Amino acid sequence: MTLPTPTEMASGTQVTARTIGADAPRRAAPWHAAVSLAVLVGAALLASHQWPVIEAGAHRLASADPGWLLLGATATLLTWSCSALAQQGAVAATLPGGRLVAAQFAASAANHVLPAGLGAGAVNLRFLTRCGLPVTRSATALAVKATAGGVTRGALIAVLALAGPGLLRLPRGSTVALGAAVLAAAALVVLLPGPPRRAARAVLADVRAVHRLPHRAAALWGGSLAFALLHSLVVIAVTRSLGLPVPLGRVALAYLAASSAAVLLPTPGGLGSLDAALALALTLAGAPGSAAASVVLGYRLLTVWLPLVPGLVVLGVLVRRKAL
Repeated sequence: MTLPTPTEMASGTQVTARTIGADAPRRAAPWHAAVSLAVLVGAALLASHQWPVIEAGAHRLASADPGWLLLGATATLLTWSCSALAQQGAVAATLPGGRLVAAQFAASAANHVLPAGLGAGAVNLRFLTRCGLPVTRSATALAVKATAGGVTRGALIAVLALAGPGLLRLPRGSTVALGAAVLAAAALVVLLPGPPRRAARAVLADVRAVHRLPHRAAALWGGSLAFALLHSLVVIAVTRSLGLPVPLGRVALAYLAASSAAVLLPTPGGLGSLDAALALALTLAGAPGSAAASVVLGYRLLTVWLPLVPGLVVLGVLVRRKAL
């Protein structure tokens, strides 16, 4: 029997990695699709029940201040550059800047038609592998970026809550419960079985590698911070365009809390889950129901519906040019 050459062994390893990476989304897709469908059906039922409020919100949005909406649109455009900056910061290799920004724009469009971030993850994974990164390294780069985004949102929530006493009202015992949850999560990571533990270690290794390069660490955290702040600015601009007297800190905190909660529900682009969470958060912040619905509709108009078709066109162009 002839032993395989090193080239053949490397080739086989790449095929296996690609096969595993391709099979995992296919196995998870039916579950994501089922949960997404259930959430969307629930959101549709809730929308039908609250249709008068939504209709009043749409009429109110039609008379919004165009200057503030233009500011929100500008902030939306900048979010893709910030997303590209954070993605560059998650890898040590230098990525092509123009194609990276285009890939983030295309990924945001794909994320609105597939559940639980599968669209954005698939586009970015394909882009990174096209840039020469191995599949496993590309996957950990996406995990590093997602982790930085989650940590940044949590830090902003804490800063806003501490800077403005009364902005965030937590029930008694919530601090103890939060500490217990953090400790439980840390214990879970330690007790993970083989493959998940190895994946967690790979992510931590990539985090350490990125932070050995100060400019990459600055890009990762700076891009993640700017991304969250710009999305908050979009919501603030919409509230100001409607003349709502809700304090800026409350609006920003409402968005950050709602977007963090929506991550737990695997719907396309947070459709339904983010809408309901943001409307509830704005209502608790002091906005009337119809005004909260107007803000959600305006935010969705600027961040989803207007960029959707151009984003899908860019996605098609990138695929045609074999950048994806």
